[in-house]
Amino acid sequence: MADKKGISQSAGEQPKRCLLALEDGETYSGYSFGTEGTSTGELVFNTSLSGYQEILTDPSYAGQIVTLTYPEIGNYGTNKEDLESRQIFARGLVIRHLSRRYSNWRATASLHDFLVEQGIMGIYDVDTRAITRHIRDKGAMRSAMSTVILDPAKLVEIAKQSAEMEGADLTEEVSAPEPYKVGVGKYQVAVMDFGVKKSILEQLAARDMALTVYPSSAKADELLAAKPDAIFLSNGPGDPAACAGVLEEMPKLIQSGLPIFGICLGHQLLCISMGAKTYKLKFGHRGGNQPVKDLLTGKVEITCQNHGFAVAEDSMPDTMELTHVNLNDHSVEGFRHKTLPIFGVQYHPESSPGPHDANYLFERFYDLIESHKKVSV
Repeated sequence: MADKKGISQSAGEQPKRCLLALEDGETYSGYSFGTEGTSTGELVFNTSLSGYQEILTDPSYAGQIVTLTYPEIGNYGTNKEDLESRQIFARGLVIRHLSRRYSNWRATASLHDFLVEQGIMGIYDVDTRAITRHIRDKGAMRSAMSTVILDPAKLVEIAKQSAEMEGADLTEEVSAPEPYKVGVGKYQVAVMDFGVKKSILEQLAARDMALTVYPSSAKADELLAAKPDAIFLSNGPGDPAACAGVLEEMPKLIQSGLPIFGICLGHQLLCISMGAKTYKLKFGHRGGNQPVKDLLTGKVEITCQNHGFAVAEDSMPDTMELTHVNLNDHSVEGFRHKTLPIFGVQYHPESSPGPHDANYLFERFYDLIESHKKVSV
């Protein structure tokens, strides 16, 4: 089948200037794509080589402006199938080079047109290597990008006045407003949607699980009244310690005795509810190449990650067993409860985008449900 090709922006169109400013005073000048205006968010970077559409539509990026370290972006366009959620939740996109032509048999629109449709700003022709090194040295920080405010001092001030990620509960912004069902299967699983990705639901449904997805505001009594066989706690954005409403409901879910699997934010909320503490990483883990060691098997897996907070290992109570560690910085990547059928991981095992090394965790969840049902019969 022939490739579909298109132009990201009209030929001969004069590019519009765009400025990116960080709260510490650093500024980067480039050109605008997507929509125009002014946007603010925590500036972070992602090291994936592809998957810009899945990255943009990952709800865990709510409140953030994403820098892609891979330099060539937009060359395969966008499509309707690779959306991971109902919309883009990232506040903006920073790239080195915007491909003015896209070519892929599945493509239906350019990255530029996709951002315009979603009302999201982008900036290109900036030195993303310099930006990434600056964030690695100084840490992720508040930023602002604009096509209308090109005075560096003014835009830096806007960045300084924008919301901080610490203390931010963004789950209701990204969660589904009402419960809905996905798939049919042997076991009924209640999914708490803190910003769940479509691919995660597909991985669960493919393993004989019938899912009922609940908004983040749902009460534990509502979930348990439906008599599920297990509970899944999804990924999501923001500071886990700030999710007061969710944390109030967690003890009831834990005390239910049901199998529980949490990933990313869900993992962090479980850990906090069991007595552990979380902290903000300097620049987070975002990309498809994070090495993690499974301490239960001794195997090393390359994982897809997107988080700015982590669980402090020295705060974990004796009831929790460390099961996975990050081989770059030795941070906590997974745990299991020593007596309850509960476990969690800090990364994204659905691999969209990213490697498939961690898909086995969905099988581990299924096996946990199976064994729990046998014991409880």
